[in-house]
Amino acid sequence: MTSASYVFDRFTLDIENRTLRRDGAPVEINARYLDALILLVSEAGKLITKDRFLQEVWRGVPVTDEALTQCVKTLRRQLGDDAAQPRFIVTVPKHGYRFIGSAELSPTEPDHVGSTGPSEPHDAAPYSWRDFFALGGAGTLGAGGAGIAGGLFYGSILASQQPETGAGGASVVIVLLWLTMMAAVVGGAGVSFGIAAAGFARARGWSIVGGALGGLVIGGLAKLLGLDAFSLLLGQSPGDITGAPEGLLLGASVGLGVWLSGRMISTSSIRRSISIAGITGCVGAIAILLLGGKLMGGSLDLLAGTFPESRLNLDRIGRIFGESEFGPVTQLTTGALEGALFGGCIVGAMCLARRTLIRDRAVGVAPDAKLDARADGAGSSHR
Repeated sequence: MTSASYVFDRFTLDIENRTLRRDGAPVEINARYLDALILLVSEAGKLITKDRFLQEVWRGVPVTDEALTQCVKTLRRQLGDDAAQPRFIVTVPKHGYRFIGSAELSPTEPDHVGSTGPSEPHDAAPYSWRDFFALGGAGTLGAGGAGIAGGLFYGSILASQQPETGAGGASVVIVLLWLTMMAAVVGGAGVSFGIAAAGFARARGWSIVGGALGGLVIGGLAKLLGLDAFSLLLGQSPGDITGAPEGLLLGASVGLGVWLSGRMISTSSIRRSISIAGITGCVGAIAILLLGGKLMGGSLDLLAGTFPESRLNLDRIGRIFGESEFGPVTQLTTGALEGALFGGCIVGAMCLARRTLIRDRAVGVAPDAKLDARADGAGSSHR
């Protein structure tokens, strides 16, 4: 059986089995104090206020400040920490406490030491349909954010070259913002839910396959429907816009970023995961362009060439990169930025969603506060 654990320094905090171990040996700690430690570690780097301890650890049971002080004092003793020179728990006077250790979430496998679980950010057991929809939905929202950023970039440059002012330039930004956001959401949904589906496989590397297949299917359908729509409404289509091959490669690169980023769930690790996914997304985008494919910028340039009377003219973007038109250097540069933004936003959103799921699950397995209210002292009698 696989269970989610936080690993920091020489300690392993097993959430599902509710144990704390140091170098593999169990550390004695009562249930209430273990809840407090889980809260601190799962929110590493963040201030945990006294009110949060009372709400999420004591669950409304009335206690004095001395009970929380004693709890933290005991945790420090069990961790070998020093309040004067803390390595793990820092006191923020009159506010609360903060866990400053470097904690990473990883699966522990007490029953099958040699087994391999998935290293994606959704690898904690048990993996459920709730995880699937939460992670897939979060990745889709992240992709939408990347689309908004791309739309603002392209739209602001194109709007600045319009002879009209006011509503004319604003309409260009709005149209491109909507177009790029919808394209990113549709493509991101395929990639994100493909990666999320890989969680059911319970094996390493399936995020790459899931992302590739999701991108392939959605990319192919989007291109087919898009070209049909152009032909039906306008009598001609722009030709070889972004489609299945691009979706396959970009989805695989995002899935690779998920796999490489591994079990990084803490705040600092999420930033690292975003960086890794941004790099793999960038590399995937460059590969697409070198193989003759198109991304958003290239597809917009094709639209501009197919409909010369439109307001689409990406030559000004090319001049930013020293070209007279939207040439190969411009396509590589903008494509690399698109891939990095797409991958980083999807993986960042999925990591944040996974951390929330883990925290909710940790709270869910906590025992009823009333059953162990006596374990933390008789502080409630002094209220």
